[in-house]
Amino acid sequence: MVRQIDAAQAAQMIPDGATLMIGGFMSNGTPEILVDALIEKGVKNLTVIANDAGTTGTGIGKLIAAGAVRKIIASHIGLNPMAGQLMGEGKLEVELVPQGTLIEQIRAGGAGLGGVLTPTGLGTDVANGKQVISVNGKEFLLEEPLRADFALVRGSVVDEDGNIFYKGTTRNFNPVIATAADIVIAAAEQIVPPGEIPAESIATPGIFVDYMVGGEPV
Repeated sequence: MVRQIDAAQAAQMIPDGATLMIGGFMSNGTPEILVDALIEKGVKNLTVIANDAGTTGTGIGKLIAAGAVRKIIASHIGLNPMAGQLMGEGKLEVELVPQGTLIEQIRAGGAGLGGVLTPTGLGTDVANGKQVISVNGKEFLLEEPLRADFALVRGSVVDEDGNIFYKGTTRNFNPVIATAADIVIAAAEQIVPPGEIPAESIATPGIFVDYMVGGEPV
């Protein structure tokens, strides 16, 4: 069985300067209970890899407002005005990556691949400093795989073996980032005994999950 801990214990595992992947799309599917615990701990200098910078007062937006994030790698930050402000002031490093490229880099990291070849970004600032590879006469950028020290995911239902079901659009980045980190912590709205989640409804097998935390708000 996956070890069950509380949110404060989870936060204590994450040191200053860690690299985190955090699930969610505009905070939908983001493990808020873990974000709040990190803020309560006062963690600093995080590198966050996620779809976006959250919104004002939700998800990753709260971490940024608390001064916990040194760098964010995301597909956009436009829904969080503070992220843009801090970037302009030189207080937050922002690396913007096309959304499809970002999730494929994470998938490659989880699968142990050497990277992703994509035409997206050729001839733009995205290509600066990156290797261009020709395949059958066509040019592609080599985008290197992404991994993290920790992945924080949110599950609608998690069983005691760590198998996760995500309701609706809360699924988003969560199943992919769960494959691409050294330690995976799942915040669960509901924890159930093994076997209660139909096999065909499991999006993240428990083999990827190290710890679970109950009490995620519905």
